[in-house]
Amino acid sequence: MGDAAVIKKFRAIGTAEAISFLLLLGIAMPLKYMMDIPEAVKYTGWVHGILFVWYCYMVIEAGQALKWKFGRIFLAFLAALLPFGPFVFDRWFLRRGKSVLED
Repeated sequence: MGDAAVIKKFRAIGTAEAISFLLLLGIAMPLKYMMDIPEAVKYTGWVHGILFVWYCYMVIEAGQALKWKFGRIFLAFLAALLPFGPFVFDRWFLRRGKSVLED
């Protein structure tokens, strides 16, 4: 897979993972605890779990394909643990442009 394809896939999965995390925290959790609808967390959490694992896989794939140093890979993993983290990492990634590709 070429660098451009890896970047496109990494960004897409990162965006989907971040949205699923926000949906889980902002909608599903309140529905579970305020409205007594546990199914919201069950299904949203399941989808988020799959996207989280896929994002982690893509961090490794992008790190190898783009020859990232350990620090950049660590920051990408850390971003997955924080609400809005993948959005922030993606924005930083775009601002850094070509320098991110050439570690």
